[in-house]
Amino acid sequence: MSRIGRKPITIPAGVTVEQLDRTIKVAGSKGNLELTLMPDLKLEQADSVLTLTKTVENAETQRSYGLMRTMIDNMVIGVSKGFERQLEINGVGFRAAVAGNTITLALGFSHPVIFVLPAGVDAKIEKNLITLSGYDKQLVGQVAANLRALKKPEPYKGKGIKYVEERIRRKAGKTATKG
Repeated sequence: MSRIGRKPITIPAGVTVEQLDRTIKVAGSKGNLELTLMPDLKLEQADSVLTLTKTVENAETQRSYGLMRTMIDNMVIGVSKGFERQLEINGVGFRAAVAGNTITLALGFSHPVIFVLPAGVDAKIEKNLITLSGYDKQLVGQVAANLRALKKPEPYKGKGIKYVEERIRRKAGKTATKG
């Protein structure tokens, strides 16, 4: 039983929501997003409040009810405020530089790694912090995951790319024994 799906979505000033058949278009100061509504769900708009209702009660609508409400809410938040994800680079000689829509990373390989950012995602780099920002939450999260996958943090020294809020479980290294 989804309680998330019942919560109303408030539309802030400067954001417009249009619905054509099953397509929902949200436009704001940061950009425009579009989503296709799942079957047997209906979006109703009254003034500056959106509510999602189920037209049919079955297992399929029950599963998608809370998901669709959250996705629409993320679209509204994204075009008004935007989303941000921070990554931290740890390691001796590990660094990053941004130029336009490409990030050049030195990650201990014999060559620099060049990562091209998709449209809609911006990057800022300060010392060892990479800040990704954009209006599409899914896209920002996927770009952050792709960057982290270039050099995952290892458990012995913690070298690699990790999320700022991520905690790496450290392992004990080899111990020398006298014999």
